[in-house]
Amino acid sequence: MDSVLRSARRFPPRLLRAASGRARRGPAGAAMQQPEGGGSWLGALRFDNLALRSLPVDASEESGPRTVPGACFARVRPSPLQNPRLVAMSLPALALLGLEPPAADPAAAEAEAALFFSGNRVPAGAEPAAHCYCGHQFGSFAGQLGDGAAMYLGEVLGPRGERWEIQLKGAGITPFSRQADGRKVLRSSIREFLCSEAMFHLGIPTTRAGTCVTSDSKVVRDIFYDGNPKNERCTVVLRIASTFIRFGSFEIFKPPDEYTGRKGPSVNRNDIRIQMLDYVISTFYPEIQEAYSDNTIQRNAAFFKEITKRTARLVAEWQCVGFCHGVLNTDNMSIVGLTIDYGPFGFMDRYDPEHVCNGSDNTGRYAYNKQPEICKWNLGKLAEALVPELPLEISQLILEEEYDAEFEKHYLQKMRKKLGLIQLELEEDSKLVSELLETMHLTAGDFTNIFYLLSSFSVDVDPSKFEDFLEELTSQCASVEELKVVFKPQMDPRQLSMMLMLTQSNPQLFALIGTKANINKELERIEEFSKLQQLTADDLLSRNKRHWKEWLEKYRVRLQKEIESIGNADAWNTERVKVMNSNNPKYILRNYIAQNAIEAAENGDFSEVRNVLKLLEHPFQAAEGFQEVKEDAEEEGATATAAVRSQETRSRQPYCSKPPLWASELCVTGLSHPSTDF
Repeated sequence: MDSVLRSARRFPPRLLRAASGRARRGPAGAAMQQPEGGGSWLGALRFDNLALRSLPVDASEESGPRTVPGACFARVRPSPLQNPRLVAMSLPALALLGLEPPAADPAAAEAEAALFFSGNRVPAGAEPAAHCYCGHQFGSFAGQLGDGAAMYLGEVLGPRGERWEIQLKGAGITPFSRQADGRKVLRSSIREFLCSEAMFHLGIPTTRAGTCVTSDSKVVRDIFYDGNPKNERCTVVLRIASTFIRFGSFEIFKPPDEYTGRKGPSVNRNDIRIQMLDYVISTFYPEIQEAYSDNTIQRNAAFFKEITKRTARLVAEWQCVGFCHGVLNTDNMSIVGLTIDYGPFGFMDRYDPEHVCNGSDNTGRYAYNKQPEICKWNLGKLAEALVPELPLEISQLILEEEYDAEFEKHYLQKMRKKLGLIQLELEEDSKLVSELLETMHLTAGDFTNIFYLLSSFSVDVDPSKFEDFLEELTSQCASVEELKVVFKPQMDPRQLSMMLMLTQSNPQLFALIGTKANINKELERIEEFSKLQQLTADDLLSRNKRHWKEWLEKYRVRLQKEIESIGNADAWNTERVKVMNSNNPKYILRNYIAQNAIEAAENGDFSEVRNVLKLLEHPFQAAEGFQEVKEDAEEEGATATAAVRSQETRSRQPYCSKPPLWASELCVTGLSHPSTDF
């Protein structure tokens, strides 16, 4: 125990020798530059690596995949990349670290960022390490997981004294890489980089992304798991957060699971669990530590109550912008209530409560409407992991009393703002929201754009203007062509017939290859697709207008109650529009927007990634002085044609528009494995 703790205060001899300043040779002849601060703009990083001083660090010098018992971290070294170059950087995120690239020589600043944040050069004061954690993945305990592709560099003190952990994601093999290579590729890295910053600017708690750096180093990936692998560029994202400790960090003590037989690497090490609780609470919940310094059980209960409420509020925020986390396992749940680990995420376009953003989630475990329930389930697993330091009967009571109430309260508060209900809080508001979502579902309305349009709805609008508004609103609903793509049957008729027979003749075999829910969904698709063959565009428009007229009348009545409760209707309406425009984004990171940026970057043009980043920094119409990035038709030729849309030529469209038809064929996939690139 003492030797492990001492190792947290020093580098292993091999790393100390490497810090002499000489360059080492890495894979494929890439030069690995050693720690130096120099006079560079990145020399402003001030490291104070509290986590490594507070928690046990594995003393082994083995670099390959292995079980890591009795430790929270293992020392690692980034693997260098060939010809690293900057894709994009987020100036607001880097400012957290006290970094500001010099304007006099932007090319040199970018080159230096690429060198340090690819892992080719380690900043002075950094102590690269990988974090050990376990997790329940898709409901089953998976045993040791850990940072299979991410590396803790250290903790940087920001200009206002705040502490930020920085990580390199995709920097090479760690003890937790299993059979993988510890690398990430350009497409998944761009998605994580952009979404981290998009979520922050939407006002949602999240980890941040400072830089995205790609290279000429290649790895092989089978994107769709269909036996067609290809070479892709190794890419690294600089991630920033107060901490990357997660629920699964406390599952390393789990004894053999009754279902999977797997266990954590540090079974029976309650001393480390105590250390972790002391560190997490004193560092990230200091007010709780101070209030309950003389009673550990009460302190731990207060901590669990707080993370329960933060998680409930977080998932409520996700629901209100249509965000789905595609791999919502316990190892992807932040211990401080942040959105963490952007894999196969997605912002919902057409409202569908059963929307699944991860093409690999065949059972729909992490569907949009199940995310609140899953987060509560994950909190239950955290509660189990805190025993005996927090008795289960205490944590379970907290979970039952706090989670649902906090979620429902925060969700309704946010929805009232999105609907401009700023004066009164009425019981009927919950029903109004439910009926709005049901209308969106019936009309296949675009979640983001319909909320955005509602700020222009007027209580006393004249009939002609109301018809104009209704026309605009229904233009954000799916067309007949779009619905045909949505409801296109996914099974061959012969396959479906065989599956239906198996449900009766051989239920055991059927259970191995399908589920009744999937069969029922396919039957529903066939029925809807058949109806669509007879549906005209005029019929669809008429039906949609009827649904929206019904709901808008209810909305008008509710707004009228707001007006009757105040004296100045004009002042109320001005404030209503202001609140709505600061809670209903005009721009989100839709899959097709990310795909356009990825395709351009894969062809060497990073300008679209940078344009989209600027766009996402101002997601609301009321953003100060922001004008939508102009579409440049000449840049279109630089964008490659996506395989998913056959060689079809597409034209650019405004970033705020609902997705083009080809976007419905985009598939974002990802399993829970460090080699997976989403």
